[in-house]
Amino acid sequence: MLGKRAPREIVHGPSSVASLVCVGAKRKISATPSSIPQNEHVKAAVHRFEESIAGRAYLIEVAPVADDRWRAYIVRVPGVPTALMPFYGSTPAEAARQLSDWLTRAHARAASPS
Repeated sequence: MLGKRAPREIVHGPSSVASLVCVGAKRKISATPSSIPQNEHVKAAVHRFEESIAGRAYLIEVAPVADDRWRAYIVRVPGVPTALMPFYGSTPAEAARQLSDWLTRAHARAASPS
């Protein structure tokens, strides 16, 4: 392709004149668009804890459910079974610790011969 030139494209001027001057009616930005429901709230950020239990890596997320109540759960990873029940605590660290302690006991019980 060396030596060949691409055909030049024809560039035309803008289809309308751009201006920062607003002529005519005043514009108003509404406080809340009507398409957004009024009762929607932004969800609080979750806390994440990485734990290694019985040689396996777990990612525990903790989210607030009330002012002094937090719910801990294992993040679902495709192909890896997870605990379905959440654990609750008065702080994110307490909720994560309860879930981590339960996982430790579950792995110990599964590893011990019956």
